Amino acid sequence: MRTVGAPSTALETDPQDSKDRIRYAWRVLGVVCLASLMSGLNQSSLNVALPRIVLHFNASAFEANWILLAFMLTNTVLMIFFGRLADVFGRRRMYLMGIAIFTATSIVAGFSPSVWFLIACRIVQAAAAAMLITNSAALVTSAFPKRMMGQGLGIYMSSFSLAQLLGPTVGGVLTTELGWQWTFWFNVPLGVICLIWGMRVLERTPRIAEPLRLDVLGNTVLLIGLGMLLLALSEVGNLGWGSVLVVVGLGVFVIAVPAFVMVEQRSKFPVVDLATFRDPVVGLGVLAGFLATMSRFAVVIMMGLYFQAVLGDSPTQAGLKILPLAAAAIVTSPSTGMLLRRISPRTVAIASCVVASAGLLFLLLVISPSTPYYVLALAMIVIGLGSGSFIPANSMAMLMDVPSHRLGITNAVRIMAQSSGVVISTALVLTIISTPLPVHLREAIFKGTLSEVSDAAVMDLVVGYRWALGLMLLTSIACLVTSMAGRNSRK
Repeated sequence: MRTVGAPSTALETDPQDSKDRIRYAWRVLGVVCLASLMSGLNQSSLNVALPRIVLHFNASAFEANWILLAFMLTNTVLMIFFGRLADVFGRRRMYLMGIAIFTATSIVAGFSPSVWFLIACRIVQAAAAAMLITNSAALVTSAFPKRMMGQGLGIYMSSFSLAQLLGPTVGGVLTTELGWQWTFWFNVPLGVICLIWGMRVLERTPRIAEPLRLDVLGNTVLLIGLGMLLLALSEVGNLGWGSVLVVVGLGVFVIAVPAFVMVEQRSKFPVVDLATFRDPVVGLGVLAGFLATMSRFAVVIMMGLYFQAVLGDSPTQAGLKILPLAAAAIVTSPSTGMLLRRISPRTVAIASCVVASAGLLFLLLVISPSTPYYVLALAMIVIGLGSGSFIPANSMAMLMDVPSHRLGITNAVRIMAQSSGVVISTALVLTIISTPLPVHLREAIFKGTLSEVSDAAVMDLVVGYRWALGLMLLTSIACLVTSMAGRNSRK
């Protein structure tokens, strides 16, 4: 019987060993997908549960923003950091530790006595989620033989996308029927199963015989720069563009960008390996992934708030109304794998951009308090169809020609870019939709009670939605142009 570290050629010469390894690979995939389901559902379920949480703690609009942003910022900054830690301490240990911390924090978060205690729990959860996300693809890649690697990675990516899209519906039902605390507590049984299953299935891997080297300065600059940008964007609606806090926040971000590039160029172990971008296909693919999440991810958050703040729906009703978006992506995402066998990934990515942009344009044109639900649902379905197929296609277009020794870092940069797009788009959208409203009414958006104030206030919010959708549409078109440039650069 071949050991875990034996060359892959053994898989081809020993049929029995090949069967054993394939069986092991599917078990690893099961653990990884269940853990991804847990973390993805938790992250996106709060999009609909947020109004109830804000009401429970009587939180301000600023605090409501940071219930979401604290998780996203921490998760983005720590992804590659924990990836490097796993190389030294072992992926199995890091992965199981992430599951344990995530599960334990879910219990504590449900008992939060204050909103800032909850935000602190979200930060710890984000760190644990980073341990999972950075190791998931590596575990799947090392478990599957090369000929099946695309299939394994495709199923893993689909499971995480599925969780993020189903999260609002699950969160809405749990919040209405059991209370917002259960958006955290439902993680516990999943986490316990993942931990026990992972301890039994995941094989121990040898540690790298070299000292731990981290880019502390690069991580610090990234945290400060991105954190100050989010702080400025979350407060610009309340304080205005001329306020000291907003100006300083944006100024620090502008300075941090070139500073980060300089630090990474000189670092022997950079957070982001700038050599990744020397291949124009990879560089443009990373940019396209960033623009895609910038333009489409926030639709789930926006519509969750729209159905509650504008139409006065309960979290359950809002979650169910978002379901067509998830259903469309669920149908498209796995079928994309079969499509990619016949059509170029870059062609599929471009077509996905066109579909998603059409959906955003449709939603922009029809959104209003009186629009029939089926019209909004149709727009969300079109967006879901484009979004569900883009990430797998764009990822394969980027990674298919990357040398094996660059695969890990390229994938890490891809994930980090997409996560950055999620963070920035969330902060932008939450600020833009509330800007047309008077400051004293903005908290009513996040509490889901704006429909009880006045029709004029609701119309102001719809104006904010149109502004946000317009920006998202322009970003989606930029994603389309970038994807086309990436296709042409390979010719």
